[in-house]
Amino acid sequence: MIVLGISAFYHDAAAAIIKNGTIIAAAQEERFTRKKHDPDFPSNAIKFCLKQAKVNLNQVDHVVFYDKPFIKFERLLETYLAFAPKGFLSFLKAIPLWIKEKLFQKRLILEDLKKINSEFDPKKLLFSEHHLSHAASAFFPSPFEKAAVLTMDGVGEWTTTSLAIGVKNNLTIKQEIAFPHSLGLLYSAFTYYAGFKVNSGEYKLMGLAPYGQPIYADLIKKKLIEVQSDGSFRLHMEYFNYPVGLNMTSSQFHQLFKGPPRKPESLITQKEMDLAASIQKVIEEIVIKIAKNIRKETGLENLCLAGGVALNCVANGKLIDEKIFKNIWIQPASGDAGGALGAALAVHYMMYKQKRVIQKNDAMSGSYLGTEFSQFEIEQKLKRMGAVYKTYSQTEMVK
Repeated sequence: MIVLGISAFYHDAAAAIIKNGTIIAAAQEERFTRKKHDPDFPSNAIKFCLKQAKVNLNQVDHVVFYDKPFIKFERLLETYLAFAPKGFLSFLKAIPLWIKEKLFQKRLILEDLKKINSEFDPKKLLFSEHHLSHAASAFFPSPFEKAAVLTMDGVGEWTTTSLAIGVKNNLTIKQEIAFPHSLGLLYSAFTYYAGFKVNSGEYKLMGLAPYGQPIYADLIKKKLIEVQSDGSFRLHMEYFNYPVGLNMTSSQFHQLFKGPPRKPESLITQKEMDLAASIQKVIEEIVIKIAKNIRKETGLENLCLAGGVALNCVANGKLIDEKIFKNIWIQPASGDAGGALGAALAVHYMMYKQKRVIQKNDAMSGSYLGTEFSQFEIEQKLKRMGAVYKTYSQTEMVK
């Protein structure tokens, strides 16, 4: 069985292909277009995956999209209704785009697939749920027969945090936290306030944290988020504007931290460093608290992680240091790009009940699943560019 997974239209568009449960190839569209976090339909990534698998699109048993756009549209409408009349300008801006493109993504996806192969059968197109795709990307390539699976991100359709239990070839979602309460969006709010771009600048905020002191951590926990003993949480939404606004934070957020958001590309001050250190500390504390409760409630020794928050390698390191679980496996492509792989794996194992052969080493092939270039190809490219270069042997390079 051959399954092609795709993610697209939000950020980090990607494709992944599996054959009889083996991951053959996976790549982000940005690697081909050179557009960072390219959200467009991953035509180039799909063609690469098909080439690596030595098949054409019509030979694929299923193409599966990593989430369900119609449920996202439902969440958008319900959110605007819940906050009305606040957010009317955002509503006017978002709805035409949804009606024109996103609400009819099935049709758009089929049109793009038929551009690759005009004979593609529409019946082969399937849709997974966002957090199930994340969970599948984490559990099925892991070396565990049984594990708890924690996914945390901004938001999928409705879910922002989920706990699933993976056993052999199946995943069961046990608990969820729903939008607008989200660790990912909380971190993105500080990304925005510190003057960085949401959905890409979070890495900068994490990198800024070691230069500051967590002097705002207690204020964040007192005013912005209410955390229970089991790690579940609720945000105090009066401080945030993202459900219906054109930006992430409200005027009350700005008053709390005594000033407007930093202007992008302006001088970074100690304030931004301290804010970064503070939100980093809060996120680490919450993740550890959630993990401790999962260990207590499930008794499982193995934990898998995915979702955008699992890209916070500093928090991951702190979690490992706590030794809450005997083993932790983190999906290398924890963000939406990895959802393409998870969607394909979910169809293979959960829909078709295929037997799962657990690889104790690495089912991800060291994550070397994208494009590669031979020495000859590299030299030919350099020659065509008129570049000046010198070649070294492997022995010379490692001296």
